[in-house]
Amino acid sequence: MAAVSIAPQPFQKMRMVSVTRGISDKMPVVIYDNTFGALAARVAWSFQYVGHANTAMLEMTFSQWKNLGLETETKINSFPMKKHSLNINHGIHADASYVEAAKDQPNKILIDSRERLNFLTEHIPKAKNIPYTMLRSNGRILRSPEDIKRYIENRGISVDAEIITYCGSVGTLSGLTYYALKLAGIENVKLYSKSFREWKSLGKPKEEFKDANYWDLSAD
Repeated sequence: MAAVSIAPQPFQKMRMVSVTRGISDKMPVVIYDNTFGALAARVAWSFQYVGHANTAMLEMTFSQWKNLGLETETKINSFPMKKHSLNINHGIHADASYVEAAKDQPNKILIDSRERLNFLTEHIPKAKNIPYTMLRSNGRILRSPEDIKRYIENRGISVDAEIITYCGSVGTLSGLTYYALKLAGIENVKLYSKSFREWKSLGKPKEEFKDANYWDLSAD
């Protein structure tokens, strides 16, 4: 399978990305990056948002792939244009209005994917903190499904709840959390793609820990 390079795009442009990269409706798409999986997760989510259900995220980075001696190439591939329909999957996306209503509903949980200090400084009211770093694995991008499920349950998060993930900017780190939760078998997960940057710009309410101490910096 040949690889093509795709930078993260606003989801309204994803259909055109698919067309120009020769991706048809049912073609399998596997996304990878060479950082720690967050960029790949955000792009993979965007494909799924525009209705490309047959999308997956590679469980390792490109460097890990090469270290295993797996096949690579240096040429830049080009493909003939394909038709791709647009079927927005609203079930995996949340906007600011949805988040504002959800934060006061007991069956809906907001997860802030930023590092602990950023969360303590300010966050969306009633959000719980699961730093993306706590979901990572040394050998693979994410911990095992069993480890992830055990970790979130230890944080008091029900696997039966609707979960909305967000981070500080455009849903990159929270995209990784989104995939971690899906990997753990949690079905009802949404991504607030414009995340805390938009939330603050809209003047929405924020919460902070004014008296945070050393132990509050621990996410465990």
